[in-house]
Amino acid sequence: MIIIAVFLGYLLGSIPTAYIFGRVLENLDIREHGSGNVGATNTFRVLGKGPGICVLVIDILKGVLAVVLIGRLFGVNGIWPFILLGLAAVAGHNWTIFLRFKGGKGIATSFGVLIGLVVQFPGLSAVLLACVAGWTVCFLISGYVSLSSLLAAVILPAAMVLTRQPPEFLILGGVFCVFIIYRHRSNIQRLLAGTESRVRTPFRGAKRP
Repeated sequence: MIIIAVFLGYLLGSIPTAYIFGRVLENLDIREHGSGNVGATNTFRVLGKGPGICVLVIDILKGVLAVVLIGRLFGVNGIWPFILLGLAAVAGHNWTIFLRFKGGKGIATSFGVLIGLVVQFPGLSAVLLACVAGWTVCFLISGYVSLSSLLAAVILPAAMVLTRQPPEFLILGGVFCVFIIYRHRSNIQRLLAGTESRVRTPFRGAKRP
């Protein structure tokens, strides 16, 4: 049963939300516009705030539902089965079967998985708050979505260590961190080159490089 549950988690994560919105709203392939990424950030850039918010929320829900809904439907118990459901959802988003295994970068879905795990294991609440706080502060100061996501990825396993989470969660935090850094390779290159796109925030003026 757990194999079927994990497969369903992968299929749920594989739903290419940004691609679907691009096709339905503008009849375009979002992979050919903006950064080419099939995720919420590129949706904001290409389709605007409304579609961007919708894609962000749905991509988060994919992670939440994979852990909570599928987990409960299949009577999942124990840490490892829930972790496998979460990993499957993120893998589905990053390497979706519907777009020849080329998907997004997994930030929103990973966040959703973490929310889902907090529902099942409340002891992870401090880890979730640390990641959200780190991402938010970095974004408001720098205006870089990618840098904020990379920082949150590093905070994740560190916060798990500091809050003395079980070894299974430490492994999950490490895997998510590696996933996110790997999927942001091109962003890291642009950050180092000073060519990464930035967003105006209340703490970052438009003229600031």
